[in-house]
Amino acid sequence: MAARESLGLECVDLIPAAQSPLKSASTVDAGHRLAMLQLAVANVSGLGVDARELDRPGPSYTIDTLAELRRDWGQGRSLFWLIGSDNLCTLPKWARWQDLLDFAHLAVLDRPGASPPPPVVAEWLVHHEADVAAATSRPAGKVVRLQQPLLDIASSAIRAMIAEGRDPRFLMPDVVMEYIEAHDLFARSSA
Repeated sequence: MAARESLGLECVDLIPAAQSPLKSASTVDAGHRLAMLQLAVANVSGLGVDARELDRPGPSYTIDTLAELRRDWGQGRSLFWLIGSDNLCTLPKWARWQDLLDFAHLAVLDRPGASPPPPVVAEWLVHHEADVAAATSRPAGKVVRLQQPLLDIASSAIRAMIAEGRDPRFLMPDVVMEYIEAHDLFARSSA
């Protein structure tokens, strides 16, 4: 919500990937991931879920999603794609990563312990970096760095806590934890 307020956005839609091209497989079925996201944002004004990537076959490429969003929202509206700074290291592995700004702005949120990006990404960031006012005055093409409270929460850590029998309730809405328990997701492996 802090990012939505910092950027002056009407809403932020969370978009679950069908299959990340950078990961071998998802740890849980796409239908469960969608249901958990919908539960998590159900009572949060300004947050939504967009399932478009789950409706497409094959890997989920950000560039394809941004092209669809641009077609849906038109050429004149400012669009922002939010990522954590930890994703900057993998950016050169993304399909057509240097074309992302043709469709939207990139808003980068600091993440605890994130490594610095590779030189090619660092140079690209400097070339495209702008403040919020400059970015919102145009539909796409800029990178905005957002200084938000640093929360050291990762989905992999939450899955590990559940698998170890620890309680991660303080890291997610109770309704999501109830869903995880009801569907026996991320359960401790029987070793």
